[in-house]
Parts: sequence; C-alpha cells; structure tokens
Amino acid sequence: MGDDEKMKNEALQIIGQQQNLPTLVVFDLDYTLWPFYCECCDEDEMPYLYPQASAIMFALKDKAISMAVASRSPTPDIAKSFLHTLGIHSLFVTQEIFSSWTHKTEHFQRIHATTGVPFSSMLFFDDEDRNIQTVSKMGATSIFVGNGVNLGALRQGLSEFSRKSASSSRR
Repeated sequence: MGDDEKMKNEALQIIGQQQNLPTLVVFDLDYTLWPFYCECCDEDEMPYLYPQASAIMFALKDKAISMAVASRSPTPDIAKSFLHTLGIHSLFVTQEIFSSWTHKTEHFQRIHATTGVPFSSMLFFDDEDRNIQTVSKMGATSIFVGNGVNLGALRQGLSEFSRKSASSSRR
C-alpha cells in the first residue's frame, strides 16, 4: 500500500470517528491546498499539492462530503488551470475564485447561494487568520492551517465541527 493510500485510510479513520460531519468542506487554495501563490506562477508550470491534501480530499469524496473552493486569488484563470492540471477540479461542487477585499464573506455568500448549505454545516480551511475570523462569524467552523491542510488540521476541524454541532442540537 502506497503512502497516498495510507494517508487516505488515516483520513477515512479520522472522518469515521466523528458523530457529526459537515455537509460541505471549503478549502482556500494558496498555502492551504498548495504551497505557493498561483499569481507568482505561469499557467504552464506544473503545480503540486501539500503532501496530505490529495488523500484528505479523496477521503472526503469517499464519504460523500461535498467540497468547494474559496480563494481570493487575483489570477483565477491560473488557479482554475492548476485545479484541472492536478485532476481535482471535478471534486468541487463550486469554485469561488476571485480577488476581493471582503475576507471571503462574498465567497461564502456565493457558496451558500449555489449549494443551499447553511454556514453552520460548513467546515473551512485557510492560511489567513483574518479569513478564519470573518468566516467563523458567519457561522462556519473555520480552521487555520499554518503549513497547508494535513491530517492534524482535518482531525481538529472535524472535532471542532462535531462539538459545535452537538452543542447547537442540544439547545
């Protein structure tokens, strides 16, 4: 069994340990799924993901948890091209990739409008604290990732989401 398969199995275990799961997991791109700013790249460069990102996304897919992208990239064409090149573009039910000064509020409003998923049923991963704070205030469980999305961040995010969901259902 290869490393990717081992990581995916570990991600599946982490997901399986939670009572309450998000309906939608939203990822930022730059320094969350991949370790660079795509505006500093050319469209013909070969992009790559953080080591555990792919396994996490495919585990979420196996568990029928929808995924979306929320990115403030000023180069949406390059970002979308990279998603295609990596073969992961079809994993996302929606891709909100556009430059904005709103700290992702507009991205999440569009994601909600497209999917109908309430913010409280979303889990969000991002490398910018200002986005985490703003989206948290909207009601989504938001997790800061310092070195890209990884199994530890997935565990933290799902645990926090499950805890929040359990406490809100007891009210």
